[in-house]
Amino acid sequence: MGTIILIILILALVGVLPTWPHSRNWGYGPSGVAGLIVVILILLLLTGRL
Repeated sequence: MGTIILIILILALVGVLPTWPHSRNWGYGPSGVAGLIVVILILLLLTGRL
């Protein structure tokens, strides 16, 4: 379960990178939030709480 969530969030992280023309003016906010969620999930997976 945790691995599936981690894979989905990594794909979401790639999806929110500001490389597409419609998202260039978003900045790094969305990818920063997605990156923070991925880091938290990795920590939870390593500690065995997820």
